[in-house]
Amino acid sequence: MAPNAAAPAPPAGSHAAPAEFPAFIAEQQPQGYQAGFRRLRDADLPPLPVLVAIEYSSLNYKDGLAVTGRGKIIRRSPMVLGIDLAGTVLESSDARFHRGDRVLGIGQGLSETDWGGYSRRQRLRPELLMPLPEAFTPRQAMGIGTAGFTAMLALMALEEAGLRPERGEPAREIAVTGAAGGVGSLAIALLAARGYRVAAFTGRPQLEAYLHRLGAARIVPRAELAGTPPPLASERWAGAVDNVGGATLANLLAATVAGGAVAACGLAGGADLPLSVYPFILRGVRLQGISSTHCGPEKRQAAWQRLAGEMPAKTLDAVSRVEPLSRIVPLSQAILDGQIQGRVILDVNA
Repeated sequence: MAPNAAAPAPPAGSHAAPAEFPAFIAEQQPQGYQAGFRRLRDADLPPLPVLVAIEYSSLNYKDGLAVTGRGKIIRRSPMVLGIDLAGTVLESSDARFHRGDRVLGIGQGLSETDWGGYSRRQRLRPELLMPLPEAFTPRQAMGIGTAGFTAMLALMALEEAGLRPERGEPAREIAVTGAAGGVGSLAIALLAARGYRVAAFTGRPQLEAYLHRLGAARIVPRAELAGTPPPLASERWAGAVDNVGGATLANLLAATVAGGAVAACGLAGGADLPLSVYPFILRGVRLQGISSTHCGPEKRQAAWQRLAGEMPAKTLDAVSRVEPLSRIVPLSQAILDGQIQGRVILDVNA
């Protein structure tokens, strides 16, 4: 079925069952990958226990890949895209959720194997949902979304590796790459709030003031991590949160101090890792992969509890903006081109 244009939105906050509603759907067709808006009814949704009226979703790098077809994201076709969602339960046959509950869902197969959040209504497996923390509205929760959740998992991984804020001068820095993006912006804010000295790597010098406001102590041109990495470099970083991968990650590891740790959570710069074993066997550097998808319920709950206590509303206001879901195609292209600052919250009713 060919995608159609989105229809006008119902009044904000309306949970009455519409005859039809738009959803952004990707399909593998004989003529190739297609993605666009299509009109659905409740009967078209999967026969799953929890029906949610979605209020907001968000835009992540992974969403950009799925919307444009530039990455193999969807595992079933057709697929409603959107790896994040927040809204209100309308119906539930599962004892864990009741009508009126505010819930959120991020990752865990949404937009890959389970229909996701780029829709006004969705039926979901209960294990994909969790109660919305009282500290956040649905809009604020999507200002965090997968990006902020990933940033918190990265911070937790660095702490588990033994990193603590250094006191006095000169304090070793924590490097954050892709600093002006969603994960990078929120990682800077979380690290700075905990007392770490943050060096923010970016290719957009015009955003220096923005990064300083988030808590970065120093802004570093991303070109400093480009080029062929040496087997080992002078010790420079106490640790790092890397959103880029490739040569950038290899250069970070080569210059990380003995006993340091790097949390890797992105591949915008490539999936290859051209490095030697020297940082690991000579300095005991730890490389910790971060997966927001494969994360058990206890750690997921712990991360959101910490976000509720450590992510002030003013930070979310500084890093996020609301856009209508109707603009998902140009926004997806922009995030892949490195043109998005911070977080984009998507109003699915607009």
